Amino acid sequence: MAEDGENFLARWSRRKLDTAKPAAATPAQPVATPPVELPSPDSLTFESDFKAFMRAKIDEGVKRAALKKLFSDPRFNVMDGLDIYIDDYSKDDPIPAAMLASLEHSKATLSGGRTPEPAPQETDATPAEAALLAETGDSAQAAASGEPAAGVPADAHADPRQDT
Repeated sequence: MAEDGENFLARWSRRKLDTAKPAAATPAQPVATPPVELPSPDSLTFESDFKAFMRAKIDEGVKRAALKKLFSDPRFNVMDGLDIYIDDYSKDDPIPAAMLASLEHSKATLSGGRTPEPAPQETDATPAEAALLAETGDSAQAAASGEPAAGVPADAHADPRQDT
């Protein structure tokens, strides 16, 4: 403790006020900087000095105009070839048949041995014939050729009303 009987907080407060007084006694004089003459952004080239445009007190519109002029140079507009998002993904790129077969095999293997149902093929069959094909599992090709599908008896497609 201090010998004069002053407690800690009172001594701390006094010392803090003592250090603040000299700073308050001398007011800070702002340093006047002459305004910088900036060239027109339209007259800038790639070799121009752009540091003057990047200062804090320069208008934001003037900064943007200078940067726009700088980055319009062809040296900044070179594609590097590593950008994967520039390709035209709307063009048709068919998957090779071998890869499709591999994908179908993988799909069948991963689905527990169940084979996925084939996509329906368009035929010239009437709705009744299409329903019959869907019931019996015949392929559209077998129906179009008039031959019975494999494993289906030949008379299965016969009309039952013609038993004479």
